[in-house]
Amino acid sequence: MSYRIQASPSPHHDGSDLYVSNAAPKIGESIVLRVRIPNSYTFAKALVRLYHDGEPRTFELKKKKSNDHESWWEVSVVVLNKSLSYRFAFIDQGKYNWLNAAGLFDYDVHSNNDFQIIAIPAYPAWIKSSVFYQIFPDRFAKSGDKQKFPDWAHPRDWNELPRGRSKFTGTELYGGDLKGVQQHLDYISELGVNGIYFTPFFEARSNHRYDASSFEDVDPVLGGNKAMFSLISAAKKRKIRLLGDLTSNHCGAGHPWLAKAIKDKKSKERGYFYWDKSVKHGYVGWWDLASLPKLNFNSASLRKVMYEGKNSIVKKWLSPKYGMSGWRIDVGNMTGRLGEDDLHDEVMRGIRSAMDEVKPDAWLVAENGDFVASDLNGFGWHGAMNYQGFMRPLWNWINQNSSIGGGFQGLPFEMPKIGGKSLVASMVQFSSSIPWRSLVASMVLLDSHDTARMRTVVSGDRKAHLSAMTAMLTYPGVPSIFAGDEIGLEGSWGEDSRRTINWEDRSGWDHDFLAEAKKLIELRRTQDGLIEGGLRWVAVEDNFICYLRESNKQSVLVFISRKAVRTEIDLAGYGLKVVKTLYGPDATGASIKIDSDGATQGIWEVKS
Repeated sequence: MSYRIQASPSPHHDGSDLYVSNAAPKIGESIVLRVRIPNSYTFAKALVRLYHDGEPRTFELKKKKSNDHESWWEVSVVVLNKSLSYRFAFIDQGKYNWLNAAGLFDYDVHSNNDFQIIAIPAYPAWIKSSVFYQIFPDRFAKSGDKQKFPDWAHPRDWNELPRGRSKFTGTELYGGDLKGVQQHLDYISELGVNGIYFTPFFEARSNHRYDASSFEDVDPVLGGNKAMFSLISAAKKRKIRLLGDLTSNHCGAGHPWLAKAIKDKKSKERGYFYWDKSVKHGYVGWWDLASLPKLNFNSASLRKVMYEGKNSIVKKWLSPKYGMSGWRIDVGNMTGRLGEDDLHDEVMRGIRSAMDEVKPDAWLVAENGDFVASDLNGFGWHGAMNYQGFMRPLWNWINQNSSIGGGFQGLPFEMPKIGGKSLVASMVQFSSSIPWRSLVASMVLLDSHDTARMRTVVSGDRKAHLSAMTAMLTYPGVPSIFAGDEIGLEGSWGEDSRRTINWEDRSGWDHDFLAEAKKLIELRRTQDGLIEGGLRWVAVEDNFICYLRESNKQSVLVFISRKAVRTEIDLAGYGLKVVKTLYGPDATGASIKIDSDGATQGIWEVKS
């Protein structure tokens, strides 16, 4: 069936530069807030409602410019508090509408979804034009250097598949190392990414290394500190930044801290942990695992060694000598929390403060398997791995293989199959409860080392996978590609997805998909609308979505479908027309026709 979508805009504001004159002002500074309003929407008066010292205040907006399709209204306000919450009111005879980050409402709404401005320095500017590449060190590339495997390891041949859920899960070692990564930096550069996110590289007793035996040195199996310094130097020449992975929630049972704590009950290290006589090993493990002793941040000494001290773990690896560009914090939502203890915010902000002190342009992104809005209020993590507001709803919309599970949602049932309206509603639920800056500083991903791979989620459908890749590389945030996704690697769950890349025989690679991924990565890194732009939804149907990314310099229109569609998007209501096809089917003028035999994607530059 073919049908025509007459796109119809509504009043719009978001936190991007088009609408906010300064998203990171100082206390006492005046900023300008702007709203674009289609001429079809009428009202008598427009106000901004904000809070000063906790009390609501209102200020009237004035029209600044207009054309045949829309008008721009603005107001100047003074920022008195570190967090400024605001929304807009449009008043007419006998009625009013509220506009907040969740949309336009004709009834009273609470303040949890108000727009937010944070009066502290923003996220590092470089992340806006970055695309990251996630590498699980044991599985990406093997240098060929002679290695001595630890006694806990079960060595595997490079091109064997992981054995699955068994006693070997976590101990199969393939021998990937940092020199192997360095040997393939040309490939990474040619892919177009400019950042590498490494899962942990510290010495441990597992292949995933989330059970650190030390936070001081790189695992000798990976080549040690020497290999890391060499890699950082080589990556810097290619303008590739490196992001580390830190477990602030726990360490490993092999860590010297635990050995000292067990040996000497009067040691400072004793206070680093929680103790429980009812369990065999005597201490509290994360999820009751003896291999992962839970860290206790009631200890001032632990806080000092982890992040506060001059030579703390957080600061050391960001220093010029070590050269990392930021941290991804493992299970950030659980850090500092156990039973009646809730030191989470204190620890989160302490890590942020430590990073700001030693390297103000370092990126701090946390793994939050679920989502708590206060974690992203602007004062702690810059952003989170956007499972809740992007990956999960996208899986639920595009999946063709619901039996793989609840989409990394920790749910004991199959993934649902939702339509486009539910997809967008889910995304808005996430984005409307946090500052725009926290959305932009969050990691956008299709999958990770903890999930099934997207190629398996869509049951091998290359076109659907390409639609997902297009969404990730055009949605607000910092895209992160799990190594191997770009060549169609599969995997049904976490360990199964941690497959090696066959560098010697590339006949099994999806080279066509790789070529398209490179095009999309280049667009994400070079088009101002995708780097600086806001987000306006143009059309949302069961099988496709269409949205605008608009900045001061460029407007980009994105169309993504999950299956075959025949439709036409009429932009006349927006006063826009296509001036350049950036990706996908050619189009010109104010009307875009889509007639596809499968999932499809299109990206166009548009102008009024």
